Amino acid sequence: MNLRPVDTYNILEGEIFRKNYYELKKPVVIKDLAKSWPAYQKWNWDYFKSIVGEQRVALYNNVKSDAYTPINTADDYKTFGEYIDMISAGPAGWRIFLFNIFDHAPELIQDFIWPDNLMKGFVKKYPMLFVGGEGSITHMHFDIDMSHILHTQFAGKKRVLLFPYEEKDRLYRKPFEVLSLVDFSNYNEGNGKPDYNAFPALKKANGYEVILEPGDTLFMPAGYWHHMEYIDSGFAMSLRALQSSASGKLHGMWNLFGMRTIDTILKKTAPKPWYEWKKKKIFRSAEKVL
Repeated sequence: MNLRPVDTYNILEGEIFRKNYYELKKPVVIKDLAKSWPAYQKWNWDYFKSIVGEQRVALYNNVKSDAYTPINTADDYKTFGEYIDMISAGPAGWRIFLFNIFDHAPELIQDFIWPDNLMKGFVKKYPMLFVGGEGSITHMHFDIDMSHILHTQFAGKKRVLLFPYEEKDRLYRKPFEVLSLVDFSNYNEGNGKPDYNAFPALKKANGYEVILEPGDTLFMPAGYWHHMEYIDSGFAMSLRALQSSASGKLHGMWNLFGMRTIDTILKKTAPKPWYEWKKKKIFRSAEKVL
């Protein structure tokens, strides 16, 4: 993999952000965007336990999905308070995925400012909280709705791999899915992952690497592939913004209502033949970029 650092600024003016990053679909980290928000000082584990500690949440482990894994099916359930206690005690490879904490504690909406000066189109009904224990992993994928993302880290550090959408064949994208066939777990530890022998096109993939610290906001352009590893137990919030172009919006709608429906039906009715067809197509596509 050919990895570059992500550009980083303390403060980034809206015009420069739009010209150099938003329009070019290039990631960037803004370190001080969220530090003026009440949430930066206010949100912590004890505060969350006090307001949503009894809320039951779905948990996900580090096992990478296969041909027979239902999409977004939880591996366990706990109350949010129990989960916080677990990940606070030490390494725990469990994470919470797409938790809309604001449905249960709408007052939290007052704790941050929508950065409309950077871009328009925010889906203000759906800010999402992402929480993970030390060692938990979000496997390589792109967001199905093809939205732009501002991802703010509030607690703990997180290592992030990023690739433009166009790198999909070098990343061995599964057809009709948003996932890569490659396992990038602990990719930086020299333990044979990712497996370049099995996935040689990956050597030519061009992307970015960054470690997010508390207060950092990462702009992930629409369709960007991302793989995240929690260095510490921590949490982050994502704000989503629809693409301004009609083609971008239509791409997201097709993924949500067309692509996903076809994949779900065929996984249920013909899982093995469907998976075998996908694998053949994956490696044919990768061979073309070698």
